[in-house]
Amino acid sequence: MDFNQSPLLVIWEVTQACDLACVHCRASAMPERNPAELTTDQGYRLLDEIRTFGDPLMVFTGGDPLKRPDIFDLIRHSAGLGLRTNISPSATPLLTASAIDKFKRNGVSRMAISVDGPDAGTHDSFRGVAGSFDRAMFALRHARDIALDTQFQTTVTRRNMNKLGQIAERVAEVHSRMWSLFFLVITGRALADDDLTAEEYERVFEFMYQISKIAPFDIKTTEAMHYRRYVAQRMKAEHGITEETINTRGVVWRTSGVSDGRGFVFISHTGEIYPSGFLPVSAGNVLQDSIVSVYRDSSLFRILRDTEHREGKCGVCEYAKICGGSRARAYAFTANYLAEDPRCIYQPSMAAAHA
Repeated sequence: MDFNQSPLLVIWEVTQACDLACVHCRASAMPERNPAELTTDQGYRLLDEIRTFGDPLMVFTGGDPLKRPDIFDLIRHSAGLGLRTNISPSATPLLTASAIDKFKRNGVSRMAISVDGPDAGTHDSFRGVAGSFDRAMFALRHARDIALDTQFQTTVTRRNMNKLGQIAERVAEVHSRMWSLFFLVITGRALADDDLTAEEYERVFEFMYQISKIAPFDIKTTEAMHYRRYVAQRMKAEHGITEETINTRGVVWRTSGVSDGRGFVFISHTGEIYPSGFLPVSAGNVLQDSIVSVYRDSSLFRILRDTEHREGKCGVCEYAKICGGSRARAYAFTANYLAEDPRCIYQPSMAAAHA
């Protein structure tokens, strides 16, 4: 895909309403819906325009999408347009077997469920509501039983980094197609004390790399673009294979180069157009602006896609095109989305030469 023209992923936060109280919530979600949310008709028009990008993956997220009474109408419209449609509901009593059946019936191709621990004690303390783990596992098992693909999502923090092996067993148990590991960005309710150090990132990457060789599911990261650099380094060392020759091998390389604003666009519940849900800098609003024009032509998205504008060691890194660093994390730490990723331990050869 030409990421200058079209994103690989379009994420629409259909609401910020949610009945959970997650300690790391990006959206700082609340129980009630915001009256300024996009209406059903505005949502239809947004989906119509997203379809003109071509064939991006359309993801409905929140908050909890099930807090919107029109969510199944929106799903049906998206799938009817031919968009590959995914949904990421919260594990609350709203997520019933009937709701999951209805997801599949209305055209959802994959349901993503967040599980942040291998047991109720770990997960529920993270999510702030007792019973959340049991509800999440029930939903994943029910989806498995009705042959609805699932994505198992885990936010990696100090609270659970030593339990990832046990969590991986849960992923295999429910037959999820993908394990998506989210790495903390200090925004919303996320706490700095929960964040991993750069060295701890590398240890988690080592675990991910080793398990990816034997796991019956794909593994990908969100806001840890430097995992691609880690994999490229390991494959080069072990097999003499460079990143240019492995671009078609596995999910790491199918998402190669995707980052905030590059192959990725996020629409907030009120229509703001962001490079990422973790990078709160708006380039426009779908109520006044064309999302296609904003993605392709806005100065914010254009500069984020051009790796030549990266600063610090990200600006001279030989892995810039497959990684590029987290622009959201750079912004969270420095208020500069072009700064180097503060959680990457790697020292590029060019940076060393200029030191």
